[in-house]
Amino acid sequence: MRCLGIDYGAKRIGLAHGDEVGVATPLPAVLEAAGEARWAKLGEAIKARRITDLVVGYPYNMDGSAGFKAKEVEAFVAELKARFALPVHLIDETLTSYAAESSIKKKDRRGVRDSGLIDSRAATIILQDFLDQRNPPLAPPE
Repeated sequence: MRCLGIDYGAKRIGLAHGDEVGVATPLPAVLEAAGEARWAKLGEAIKARRITDLVVGYPYNMDGSAGFKAKEVEAFVAELKARFALPVHLIDETLTSYAAESSIKKKDRRGVRDSGLIDSRAATIILQDFLDQRNPPLAPPE
């Protein structure tokens, strides 16, 4: 299994890669805001990494209900399925952007926001959650 983690955003799409080893690593974000160029960049990442599964962050609220961006993500997922014919797994992305942003020094955050670094770190957290669910750590020997 070769997975592409995706943190969908209207301005940027964060990306991460993971495989059977079970470790998610960030990839450069898709910075194209819209249109075919955006889909082409996603297609390039899928082809270059020979992706078999897509893992998309789904925006739940803290109470477990679907977030206000859920409809936008659902439309994006429908287009992903139509264009790439790959399985898509939805993973709760609650607080992933916050965690990703918190991992960057406060004074550096403004400068890196437009680079997509925070988005790809969020995608890495999303994908790592998925990989951990699929392959939980082994229990220590008794």
